[in-house]
Amino acid sequence: MAMVLVFGLLLLIVVAFVTGRLRMDIGAVLLLLILTVSGILTPGEALAGFSDPVVLMSAGLFVVSDGLFQTGVAHAIGHVLGRATRQTEESLIFVAMVAGAFLSAFMSSSGTTAVLIPAIFNMASTAKISPSKVLMPLAFGSLIGGLLTLIGTPPNLVVSNELAAHGLRAFGFFSFTPVGLLTLVVGVGAMLLWGRRLLPAHPREAVTAYADPEGLLSVDELAQEYHLPDNLFRLRIHASSPLVGMTVAGAQFGAHYHVSILEVQPWPDIQKPPEAAYPAGPETVLGTDQILHVQGSPENVSTLARETGLGILPQVEQPGLLSEEAGMVELLLPPRSQLIGQTLQEVRFRDKYNVTVLSVRRLGEPLLGNVAAMKLRFGDTLLVLGSWKRIRLLQEEHRNFIVVGMPREMLDVQRSTRRMLVAGGIMLVMLGLMAFDVFPPVVAVLLAAVAMVLTECLTMEQAYAAMNWQSVILLAGMLSMTAALQKTGGMQFMAASLTATLGAYGPLAVLFGLFILTALLSQFISNTATAVLMAPVAYQASLTLGVAPHAFLMAIAVAASTAFATPMATLSSTMVMAPGGYRFGDYVKVGVLLQVLVMGVVLLVLPLLFPF
Repeated sequence: MAMVLVFGLLLLIVVAFVTGRLRMDIGAVLLLLILTVSGILTPGEALAGFSDPVVLMSAGLFVVSDGLFQTGVAHAIGHVLGRATRQTEESLIFVAMVAGAFLSAFMSSSGTTAVLIPAIFNMASTAKISPSKVLMPLAFGSLIGGLLTLIGTPPNLVVSNELAAHGLRAFGFFSFTPVGLLTLVVGVGAMLLWGRRLLPAHPREAVTAYADPEGLLSVDELAQEYHLPDNLFRLRIHASSPLVGMTVAGAQFGAHYHVSILEVQPWPDIQKPPEAAYPAGPETVLGTDQILHVQGSPENVSTLARETGLGILPQVEQPGLLSEEAGMVELLLPPRSQLIGQTLQEVRFRDKYNVTVLSVRRLGEPLLGNVAAMKLRFGDTLLVLGSWKRIRLLQEEHRNFIVVGMPREMLDVQRSTRRMLVAGGIMLVMLGLMAFDVFPPVVAVLLAAVAMVLTECLTMEQAYAAMNWQSVILLAGMLSMTAALQKTGGMQFMAASLTATLGAYGPLAVLFGLFILTALLSQFISNTATAVLMAPVAYQASLTLGVAPHAFLMAIAVAASTAFATPMATLSSTMVMAPGGYRFGDYVKVGVLLQVLVMGVVLLVLPLLFPF
């Protein structure tokens, strides 16, 4: 009876994850609590996942990865690799996939994709090649790169820990490298020979614009991409205006006039140099003779000026939209964003994040009208204005939006040669400690994470924010399901069913079944959660057949990390959807082909590398 209950909970949690009805982290915690309250697990057994080495390593790697991102190391590596290409479609695809794979061997695939999107986009534009021909290969290369090292992706850690938990030889730092390299070769070859012909060839103007770290769009150029100059105005507050003494929040520019106040600037004194404009927050008090930098349609701005006693000032070449304190950045809405289906007014976006949404693009085109009242959709990109500090905080948000278009000015603020060298050195030391087994992998990662903070590569606040807590809690919570399946005999039942169905055809047939099942699950739920569920099944299947488990577990890691066929399978695939102008069918056409080829590699190579 207990096993039936556990399988019922497993089915419910998978359906909840697939349909998006329940946040994955909340679902994992609820699962943990139900298993405890029902008596299937003791509190100690249910909470053991939070002290699991895999969970601690995942948390530490988030910090290390963000240190490389914040200091500019990742951008520098991507730029160096990107300059090695010729300006042809084939060479761009090759460099995109190889550069993505190299970086994601040591940092998260989503971080790698975010770092390289601007560089790849700019190279494609310079070569007059559609970026949509290159961005999907970049995402796929980043995913494959996770198979190059033990720390490349969480599923690798999960399957390695499964071996160690049973007293067997765990996978080493480079155990995944041969499989990863072969998968990369097959993936690159497939994209060059067939895959690129299946990708759409959208013109550059049809997709969101990016640029490389050396030629990034400036904030003014970013404004041009969203057609902002036509909607930017300068207004002077006269002494008779009813706005004098009011706060920006109290004035309710957006609610009454559909106009956004961006910055406030003191009226210039002819005896002194003009003072710089500063971002307008909700509590900013409006005063006589201040200059307001606002954004809105000409009709709405005229109505605002007429009804509130404001004077419209002449436009200038540089409208003062940006300053040393303020900047702009693009945000992409991923498939599970809580903003989807809601308006900016409903979610009180400005009050929550203290930034202003200037414009919204959908399928590469700016939306017209009052964007604050429009329902947001998956794949929309938001151009926001705020202080550099607030913009940096936006990078720490992972669920509701992803920072994808980072202006040149922001990178200039972040970069420091000393910090880059220190962060790069920390990464190399961490890799050395792991490669030569000086310390257990979890210790090496945590040492590197602490070193990133102590050397000021990032602050403690940034370190905490860098951790994807949803992933950490999901991983720890799903480990309780694994414990419940093992305790109730569920793992043995799943493994016995699999081996009873395919075992008669030999271990290779079971390997095939494990790969197919894992690949299907990872298209719709987290690849980490999939690996947590399937790794024990693979181990039990090996026991039933009386063979070594290494090939089965390696197949789980590969299948979980090569979820190419849907845009929501991984964050990397989601991130390139809008800038590449892709549709769901584009992923199916290219992704299914790649996964079939990867499965062929697994079936041919794993029995040779890890004999049964």
